[in-house]
Amino acid sequence: MKFKSQQISYYFFSLSLLLLSLQLVYGLIMAFAHLGFDVLHNIIPFNVARATHNNLLLVWLLSGFMGAAYYIIPEEVNRELVSLPLAFLQFFALVVVGVTALLGFNFNWWEGRKFLEIPRILDYLVVVDVLLFLLLLGLTILKSKTRTTTSLILYFALFSTALLYLPGMIDTTNQTVDSFWRWWVVHLWVEGVWELILGSMLAFLLIKLTGVDREILEKWLYIIIGLTFLSGVLGTGHHYYWIGTPDYWLFVGGFFSSLEPLAFLGITIYSIFVYNKRVIEHPNRIALTWTIGCSILSFFGAGVLGFVHTLPIINIYTHGTLITAMHGHMAFWGAYAMIVFATISYTLPIITNNKFIYNNNISKYSFWAANIGIFGMVVFFGLAGIVQVYLERILDLDFFIVRDQISIFFLFIIMSALLFITGIASFIFAFIKSGLPKTTKFEKI
Repeated sequence: MKFKSQQISYYFFSLSLLLLSLQLVYGLIMAFAHLGFDVLHNIIPFNVARATHNNLLLVWLLSGFMGAAYYIIPEEVNRELVSLPLAFLQFFALVVVGVTALLGFNFNWWEGRKFLEIPRILDYLVVVDVLLFLLLLGLTILKSKTRTTTSLILYFALFSTALLYLPGMIDTTNQTVDSFWRWWVVHLWVEGVWELILGSMLAFLLIKLTGVDREILEKWLYIIIGLTFLSGVLGTGHHYYWIGTPDYWLFVGGFFSSLEPLAFLGITIYSIFVYNKRVIEHPNRIALTWTIGCSILSFFGAGVLGFVHTLPIINIYTHGTLITAMHGHMAFWGAYAMIVFATISYTLPIITNNKFIYNNNISKYSFWAANIGIFGMVVFFGLAGIVQVYLERILDLDFFIVRDQISIFFLFIIMSALLFITGIASFIFAFIKSGLPKTTKFEKI
């Protein structure tokens, strides 16, 4: 590890993997409920499991992005983080917010809007925690004499993520207005600024793993920014089709949503191009595998499967069905989860001074089991969604009748999920086996 303060990344990655494990537990609870075995209903009702599952997704990804930023930015600007103790304080504050939110969901202390269920008091704590995170990184960049495009775009994307959290805190009693602002958070995160986080993390990894010239890779980042803002911002309109907003959102949302796959297509094409032009053969092949896999599956999940059901003429039938779950699972996995796994795979051997994660077959198994498992889940979510759309939206059958008719698909979803879980468990085993960071003395730098 180049700088001692980069060790903080390890703890954020550990938190990410722990929260991901919990997310998988709640996902299984919901899948068994769909299959008819809702045996935990009196303890963990379906709505509680769903809220917890969704929010754990956001928190573990954010924790992963923070860990990546704490490693990447010091390396890119060539200096230590301004204060390692404050970084640990920010980490523990994130843990407190996450644990409080999790307890609140499970003890029915609160329930709110999808993806934004936490109460206002926790919103304020999140804002304070993220401001400290941004302050530490911002001061690190300002005090450095070296600044790269990768570090600046990553910081801009993280800053924008924090800024776009604020519209979700606007208080209103009008459901349409509330949904309007809520999608500024959810959509403009995952189909906007998070794409810039993805692009900058990919650029960093490709520079390190392929040896291709930085100038070439960083010019590509500007193209990704352009495509993201061209399509992603007004692409928010595909969430406004049926919530009571004016009809012009049907055209705006449909047109710009159809352009959204271009950013992910650009990521895929350029990543493969850079891989073919590599000038070094890096020994950490598993990190390179996760990186290239991310660039391909992000296009398939976020780009292709997103385009499949965002045109108004299709979305009128598919919104709120398992077609959305099909797209959502592959999009989040391919675009964001895999880039976190790629970053962990690259940084962990450096932080721990242990090459176990890329010197064994367990890591290879984790990659293939996780990806085959998620692909199986997506296929059966899609089949269940098609049947659901036909029975519920075209034949107009009762929701509960349709639910019983498609329950069999969840048997195959669970089987695929179990394979996926073995892949995640293998990755976590390799993470633990790699050991702890070698430097543990915390001091102000």
